[in-house]
Amino acid sequence: MDRTDRISEEIKREISIIIQNELKDPRLAKMISVTSVDVTRDLRYAKVYVSVLGNEDEKRDSCSGLKSAAGYIRREIGRRIQLRYTPEIIFELDDSIERGVYINKLINDTLQDNRREADAEKDSGNDG
Repeated sequence: MDRTDRISEEIKREISIIIQNELKDPRLAKMISVTSVDVTRDLRYAKVYVSVLGNEDEKRDSCSGLKSAAGYIRREIGRRIQLRYTPEIIFELDDSIERGVYINKLINDTLQDNRREADAEKDSGNDG
């Protein structure tokens, strides 16, 4: 694991703590998780991917709440992590968790349909 990976992990951990315990913005949804952080090699920018559990309005509101808190979060990161330069925080919505849940549902639905078809064939085979 190289230096930028370690810094990314540290920033991810600290931002998660800040979002859960310190931000009091009413626009923020209850379930926000930081899924990953990508820090550029020069440590100028940190792209923070967040997953928001909720409808489209809640996601949009949470994104604008996080964007308006970016300056505060950056200052806190600078205070907590000793870096020569504190990266600018850029929030991105990550819907990979929701996509995974949706794909899982499709797979389960398909398996149930296949079981029903197999049971129906078994039942109709017993008639003759």
